[in-house]
Amino acid sequence: MKYAGFAVLFLFLFFILFSAVPLGAFAATRSLYFGLSGADVTDLQKSLIKTGYLADRYATGYFGALTENAIKKFQCNKEIICAGSSASGYGVYGPRTQSAMATAIPASRQAFSANGSPLTGPATGAFEISGWIPYWRSATGTQDVLPHLSQLTGVMPFGYSVKSDGTLADTARLTEEPWKSFIAMARQNKVRVIPTVMWGNGANIHKILSNTKTRIALEDEIANLVKKNNFDGIDIDFEAKRHETINYFSTFLKGLYQRMGNKWVYCTIEARMPLESRYSPGAVIPPDARDYANDYVEMNKYCDRVEIMAYDQGTIDTRLNGIRPAPYAPTADIEWVEELATLASQNISKNKLIIGIPTYGYEYKVTPVSNGKHEYKVLWPFNPTYAIEIAEKLGITPARNEAGEIGFTYDPKLLEETAPSSDESTQTQQTIASSSVAENENSQASVSQPFNYLSWSDSRAVADKVALAKKLGVRGVAIFKFDGGQDPNIWGVLK
Repeated sequence: MKYAGFAVLFLFLFFILFSAVPLGAFAATRSLYFGLSGADVTDLQKSLIKTGYLADRYATGYFGALTENAIKKFQCNKEIICAGSSASGYGVYGPRTQSAMATAIPASRQAFSANGSPLTGPATGAFEISGWIPYWRSATGTQDVLPHLSQLTGVMPFGYSVKSDGTLADTARLTEEPWKSFIAMARQNKVRVIPTVMWGNGANIHKILSNTKTRIALEDEIANLVKKNNFDGIDIDFEAKRHETINYFSTFLKGLYQRMGNKWVYCTIEARMPLESRYSPGAVIPPDARDYANDYVEMNKYCDRVEIMAYDQGTIDTRLNGIRPAPYAPTADIEWVEELATLASQNISKNKLIIGIPTYGYEYKVTPVSNGKHEYKVLWPFNPTYAIEIAEKLGITPARNEAGEIGFTYDPKLLEETAPSSDESTQTQQTIASSSVAENENSQASVSQPFNYLSWSDSRAVADKVALAKKLGVRGVAIFKFDGGQDPNIWGVLK
C-alpha cells in the first residue's frame, strides 16, 4: 500500500509541476522538418522572418520548400551544418538549430543587416508619391499624368544630361511644349517639379568631380539652372560611379546643397545589397566587397531625399535565387526590395528615404544548364502591352509569381521573335547583366529546352510595394516611370 500511496503522491506532484508550464513549451521542442504543420511551425517561420531568412507572407504553418531552404541557409550561416540530407539534420529544425535560433532573434527586426547597426526611426512626415516622366515619351507621359496630378507630391521630368566637358545638356527641352504647359499645371496643383540630371559614364564622372574647378563649375551651373527656372529642386542621378569617386561625389553633393538654398537636392542611387544576399553561404567574401560608390552617411547630410532604385534585379540576389523556383529573374522581388530598404535605413533617415518602383518588365531566353542552374539571357525591357499581346496570341493566362510580379513562359518556336515596338518598349535607368547563370531551388517549367520568360510589374505589384513602404515607415515611393505604357490600373493603387 505504501508503494500505491507513493505513486499517488508522485502523480499529484507531476500534475502540479507540469500544469504550471504552458503546453506550447513542449510542443515547440520537437524537431521540425519538411511536410510537418502546426503552431510550432508557424512560430519557427516567425523566427525566420525576424532573422531575415523568410518573407513575412510565408508564416503559413506548413513546413514547405521555402522554410526548409531558409533553415538550410540559417544552418550554413551559423556553421551548424552546410550539406547533406535531412537524415544528417540538414534542413531540419533540431536541438542545435533551435538553440542557435534562440540567440539569433534580435530585440527588434534588423533583417538583412550588413553590420548590425540599428535602423533609423520611422518617417514622421506625410507619405509622398512621385515619379519620373521620360523625355523619350514626353507627349504620352505628360498626358497620362495630367489628370492625376492631385495624387502626386512630385514629378521628375527626365531630364538633363551631362556632356563630356562637365556641362549640362537639356535633353528633354523642358522650356518647350509639352513640358511648359505641364510644369505650369503641376505648380497650380502644388506638385513639386524636380528635373533629373542623368549621367552614366563612370570614367567621366570621376574626371569631372575629382577636378576642383570642373566640379565647382557643375555645382554652380545646376544651382543656377534650378533658380532661373524656379524648379523645386534637382534630382542627381549619377550612375556607374567608381569606388574611387566616392569622396569626390560626396564633396559635390555638399557643394550643391550649400548652393541650393531652400531648393531640394534629390539623390537617386543604385540599389546596395546586403552581403548575405550577394554571396552564397560559405563563400569567401572578398576584401573589396564594401568598396561602394555612394557614401550613405554623407548622403544623409546633403540630400533632402534619397531614392533607392529598387528595380532591375534580374539574377543578382544569390540568396533569393536559391530559394525561388525557376524561372526567376524579376524586375523587383518585393522581398529583395525590403532587403535594400532595410539596409539603407541603417544610415539614411527614413524621413528622407524613398523606394523606387518599376512599371515595366524584362523578357529572357532561359536555358536549363544542370543541377538546378539556368542561364538567363536578357532580350529586352518592355512595357506591359507587349507581354499581354503575346499572351493573347498564344492563349496563355499570365500568373502571379513568387516575386510578386506577373509573368509567363512560352516556347519561342511558336511565335516569331519580334522586339517590342516603339510604343511597347522602354528604357531603364540601370544596366542589367545581359547574360548570367543562376542556381534555383527547382523548376516551375517542366522543359529541358530553352524557353522565353517574361516578368513585369503590374498595378498589384506596385500596390504591394506601396504597402511595403508604409509598413517599413519610409518617406514615400517614386515610380519609374509614367509614360502612358504602364498598367493603367496603377492610378487606382497610388494612394
